[in-house]
Amino acid sequence: MSLVRLTEPYSMGELAVLQSLLEGTGIEYVIRHAHMSSLYPGVLGLNSHVLVDEEDYPLALSLVQRLRLDIREVSGTA
Repeated sequence: MSLVRLTEPYSMGELAVLQSLLEGTGIEYVIRHAHMSSLYPGVLGLNSHVLVDEEDYPLALSLVQRLRLDIREVSGTA
């Protein structure tokens, strides 16, 4: 299993939704520094990172892109 970096979630809320999407599609993932950004907000280098298997990367990336598009459309900053 070769892990590749998928994304750095913008917030804990986005991380929770992303976890749900990945689990719902059966994509295994690893989160590094899951809660560090909430403990030390604004500190560079402490953002959480979501890693997925290299084979699952295209599907996982598609999920992230759709998630972020939906967030922008709802917030009105498209």
